[in-house]
Amino acid sequence: MRKRFVKSPFICRFFSRDHLICDVPTTGKEIYLTFDDGPVPEITPAILDILKEREVQATFFCLGANVAENPDLFERQRGDGHAIGNHTYHHLHGWKSPPAAYVEDVTRCESLFQTRLFRPPYGKFTPSQYLLLRKRYLFVLWSVLVHDYRRRIKPEQCLDFTIRNTRPGSIVLFHDSLKAAENALYVLPRFLDHFLERGYRFRVVENR
Repeated sequence: MRKRFVKSPFICRFFSRDHLICDVPTTGKEIYLTFDDGPVPEITPAILDILKEREVQATFFCLGANVAENPDLFERQRGDGHAIGNHTYHHLHGWKSPPAAYVEDVTRCESLFQTRLFRPPYGKFTPSQYLLLRKRYLFVLWSVLVHDYRRRIKPEQCLDFTIRNTRPGSIVLFHDSLKAAENALYVLPRFLDHFLERGYRFRVVENR
């Protein structure tokens, strides 16, 4: 799989790291594991079990609608020590949403939990949306996108290109959604074991 299907959006290079990041500069063996779209009962508990077994913490970018529907599961995420980010309430596509409606949806999610971390769904947002939200949030994109949601990709292939493209300081994006379940639950434990055996640490994105 070519890197253009794995790497973060090119838009990252045009923004200050004070408001938007795609990776974390580091001289150590550190990886930033993140998940989008949960929590949902079909996959999130299994992911939490995998992480707990390996004593790994991650950053979960949650949809407000899923948090409202699964409050106990959300509390387990926080209780296990994971960081939480805002992923809008309804998984809005920024390019297809008026700025005011987009900000309202983000704010609705914020009414359920407070965080400085925000990941726009699909990594797509407009300059107006960015300007309206940047003082409240750190936009967190990614440097490695795990295509666990693409059912035409075999789990072995998904694991291979994820490992090959991960570097120190990478922000790696998995999904805890139903359509990603087969690939994510295959890739995640093997991905973690690969890097843990090589002395890497997994850290959460700082809620700065």
